[in-house]
Amino acid sequence: MTDTAADTAGTPSAPHPSVEQVVAALDAAGDRVVLRHPDGETTGAELLAAIHRYARALAGLGIGTGDLVAQYGPNRPDALAVRYATHLIDAAAVYVSAPPGADRRAQQLAQIDPRVVVVFPQTAHLLPETTAPVVAVGPVAGVPERLDELAAAQPSAPLASRAHLADLGTVLSSGGTTGIPKSSVRDVAAWAAAVATPHRPERRQLASGPEAYLTQILVAQTLIGGGTVVLRDDSDPAALLASIETDRITDLFLVEPQLVALMDHPDVAARDLSSLRTLTHIGASAPPALRRRAVERLGPVLQHTYGASEIGIVSALRPADYDPADPERATCAGTVLPGVEVRFRRDDGALDPTYGSIEVRSPAMAHGYRNRPVEQAEHFVDGWYRTGDLGRLGDDGRLHVLGRAADCTVVDGRLVTPTGIEDTLMRRPDVRYAVVVADPARGRRIAAVLPWGAGVDVAAGRDAVATEHGRAVADTLVVVEPDDLPLTEQGKPDRAAIMAMASS
Repeated sequence: MTDTAADTAGTPSAPHPSVEQVVAALDAAGDRVVLRHPDGETTGAELLAAIHRYARALAGLGIGTGDLVAQYGPNRPDALAVRYATHLIDAAAVYVSAPPGADRRAQQLAQIDPRVVVVFPQTAHLLPETTAPVVAVGPVAGVPERLDELAAAQPSAPLASRAHLADLGTVLSSGGTTGIPKSSVRDVAAWAAAVATPHRPERRQLASGPEAYLTQILVAQTLIGGGTVVLRDDSDPAALLASIETDRITDLFLVEPQLVALMDHPDVAARDLSSLRTLTHIGASAPPALRRRAVERLGPVLQHTYGASEIGIVSALRPADYDPADPERATCAGTVLPGVEVRFRRDDGALDPTYGSIEVRSPAMAHGYRNRPVEQAEHFVDGWYRTGDLGRLGDDGRLHVLGRAADCTVVDGRLVTPTGIEDTLMRRPDVRYAVVVADPARGRRIAAVLPWGAGVDVAAGRDAVATEHGRAVADTLVVVEPDDLPLTEQGKPDRAAIMAMASS
């Protein structure tokens, strides 16, 4: 069994701040390459020296305990160095997500309320208007102050960590699929629990997702565990498959549409993927038909996890337990991780041992949202996080996530879920991929469908839905066939864009 974010998230808090563990691991790495990236390679000693220089530069700007350093960070060593330098001087760090629209990004940045914003040439286009001070790493038009030049003038000698476990450590941005992204806050101890990992020097993590999301946890875990990170700017399936072969990647994570693109790419059969130990797919429901195809094409390396930015990884169906032929395992999110507690609440507000809206508590959980009091009061209640997801606990103790509670309805005595409809459609020979979005305001569901070949037989698809879920469901199902599935910055299906397609 391999060790990934799913294996260690939710374990008791590490005894030292995560930055001290990163520093120790980089010091031990010395001249060994710890990062491979589009600009070349970086050794442990080189990254550690950059961290110390940036820490002194940030401190020279007056940054310290309680201050929040925000960055639109590319997948580059300097972005990581700025991040760990921030932690080293006991300031808090946030990689800012980038929802579409300058207005939304401006509102997001105002809510985060950072002490300073760091931009890079690769990300400068994402910076909205802001009253916060802005510094650049590299030449950026309109940003005269260069943090990299300030750092270059600093010594690279070791700088003692100022981090304290009880201080604010990390702000983690959500994807913002339903509005302005929320930002959850953790102290240094909770962040240490989120990235806790055993020593695993053989790990070679391919990190192609934006640093604002799970990538930041996987990168920290790999460095702390003594492994190597391969940084990429995109998730192009041909490039990912090539990197798995040439870089001998052991660990990769993808959101569901990226998994579909990867496993259906013709290069799957041509590339040597034998080094891969764990391919974790996250962020969506993964209907059984999709899981079966993934295992057939990629082999016994699939891992499905459930979690969120506010709670970290909650459960995992690991490769050794991943059996899409078993009806229970084909629809589950695996076993709840050690240290994580899950409970269920019925519609009447009472707790239920096996079914209802999912609530989570864990050592790696956030303490609340930054400057979002209404949402904080709604979701963070009495030390538990109310996810808004409907779920059940199987007889075998595995967690089943049925979907957003608001998207799951009982029709003619049967529970109808988006995942169930997706599975029905994807078992048809003309449907390659289907994403179903509930539109309760109009009493309908929208299915965005990608075909095998020329097109989809919509009437036959509706008949299949009627047979399995009822005629009332089929009659209110709107089917759209986009040329490409619209995706968010994270690579997840863009629910708002899919709804807009059905209205156009």
